This record gives sequence, C-alpha cells and structure tokens, in this order.
Amino acid sequence: MITVRVGTRGSVLSRRQTEAILAVLRELHPGVRFEAVVIQTHGDRWAGPLSQAARPGMFVAELERALQEGFIDLAVHSLKDLPTSPTPGLVIAAIPPREDPRDALVANAPSLAQLPPGARVGTSSPRRTAQLRAYRKDLEVVPLRGNVDTRIRKVQAGVVDAAILAVAGLVRGGWEQEITERLDPEVMLPAPGQGAIALQVREDDAGTRSLVEALDDPLSRAAVSAERAFLRRLGGGCALPAAALATCDGATNTLRLRGLVAAPDGSRVVRVERVGPIADAEEIGQQAAEAICGPVPPLAS
Repeated sequence: MITVRVGTRGSVLSRRQTEAILAVLRELHPGVRFEAVVIQTHGDRWAGPLSQAARPGMFVAELERALQEGFIDLAVHSLKDLPTSPTPGLVIAAIPPREDPRDALVANAPSLAQLPPGARVGTSSPRRTAQLRAYRKDLEVVPLRGNVDTRIRKVQAGVVDAAILAVAGLVRGGWEQEITERLDPEVMLPAPGQGAIALQVREDDAGTRSLVEALDDPLSRAAVSAERAFLRRLGGGCALPAAALATCDGATNTLRLRGLVAAPDGSRVVRVERVGPIADAEEIGQQAAEAICGPVPPLAS
C-alpha cells in the first residue's frame, strides 16, 4: 500500500482541519495510506508579540522545508499563513471549498456594538486592531496570543471582555457554539485567504498531486488568488495593516473584491472595490492595490 505522509502543525485546530482533509482523501483513495505528521513551526514556539516575530511564513516554513526535503509528501496549511510569493519547488495542488471567511466576536455581550465602553478586546492582529479602533475608539485593544482554545478560555475567565477570532477556525475546531457574532465585512474585513485551506505538494510529485487535485474548488481558488494578489502588490509600496475579501458568482462569472489599508491606530481607513470576470482574479487584485498605493513594479514570482 502506498503511504502519503501529511504534514500539519501541532495545534488542536491544525490537527482537526488536517484530519478532516484526510477523511476525504481516505474515502477517495481507499488503497492509499495517509499518515499525519506533526511538525512544530517557529510561530508555534514564539511566545512574544506577533509583530516582533519578524519572520515571513513563521507558521509554515518548517512544513515547507520538510516537504522540500521529502520528509513529508503533502502539507496542509491555513492559506492565510502562506507567503504570497511561491516557494521554489512547491505548488498549491488544491484549495478545497472555503469555510466562512469572516471574523467572529467571542464575548460575554450580544455583539461588538453592545460591548460596554472601555471593554478590553483581545487580538494580536494589526489588521483587526486597526479596524476595531476605527469602528469604536472607546475600546481597549490588548494583545492576545495562544491557540484558539486558549483565547476562548481567556474570555471565559474574564482576562479580556471579548476576542476576535476567525469563524473558520472556530467552526473547524469544534468551537462554533462560542461565536457571539459573525462580524460584517464592512466592520471587520478579513485577512486575505482567511477561511481557506491550501494543500501543498512538491512541484515534481505528480503522484501526490493527482491524489489531491479532486479537492480543488475553482471558485475558492479564484477568490483567494485575487486577495493574495492584492496583498502581494501592496507589499511593493505599503507597510500598513491590510485586508481583502473576494466573492465569486459562478452564474454571472463575476468576482467582487473589497480591500482596505488602514493606519495602525485606525485613524484612517482607505477602502477599494473592484469587480470583473473570475478569470481575471489576479489582475483584479493587483488593480485594487494600485488604486490604494499607486502603481508599483511587479514583484518577482
């Protein structure tokens, strides 16, 4: 029997979303043995503020290295953790149907709007921090690290009054009941790629690639391609919190991308929207970024 070694981070969420992918692959390929391999990443070991980690791909680099070196055959990533520039020798073979890409409020209040004045809201994301401060200047935004279950417990224990987390992580990890409110993208635009999973293989490994390609969802791939192109192009001219969300309408062959760049303190938020054919996903993302920061030279691929 063929064995495919599948790399995953060690967090509860990472293992659960990997097992969900493996369940589908095992059903599709009963003659193949899929074996999960837990790999600790720099991001998992880092205990300080994320803003000080200063390492692109901090949650995926060790997985990618293991894939390049042949220690694993397939890596399962949260797509938003992957750098927007491709890693030499590796390809994203499949992007399964995307979970809800929105952010969620976990709190002891009915909604973000109904949090009491001065409430402490936990997040270590500059993107979320900027949008929270733009929406409600009275809130106290405080750093909050740890796995999803750790952050939920800190809300329950009253360490913070609320936390902002990805809906997808809460759903896939089995914590959907903890969601107080799914935040409107007009209030909290998500990170590029949020809610999507990437299945990464070696470029020259046609066998493994053929096993996972059936999981690829073209509309999810187009949406995240637009979002990642937006972020990649911003990388050439902006160094501010950014967010993007694309939605695809297969019936009309239309992609709508909303993007923003914000001052870290939320004092200024610049929004952009572009609509076009799904086939032009990357170009739409690039055009949206240029509308905010102006034309910049294309980044090396």
